[in-house]
Amino acid sequence: MKNPMSANHQSDPANRARLRWRSRRGLLENDILLTRFLDANEESMTDEEVDAYTRLMDLTDNDLMDLLLARKEPSGEIDLPHVHALLARLRKA
Repeated sequence: MKNPMSANHQSDPANRARLRWRSRRGLLENDILLTRFLDANEESMTDEEVDAYTRLMDLTDNDLMDLLLARKEPSGEIDLPHVHALLARLRKA
């Protein structure tokens, strides 16, 4: 089931603003990495990538940082191919 936030992401300014707002994190390192990624890629993200990004935003700051720094790999509900693909892109940002 798709997250409603990902529906029509590119055509809905409110969805785009919500995605950027959710990227604001308590850990400055996460904030910087996510902001850089969105600045470079937000306009071209597919709905599937937005879904993967949204799933990552549901994590705690420390769990997200561990994934971004490749200390851990996605597991459980986020162990999905499109999450792995987006995470690989995030790690290069």
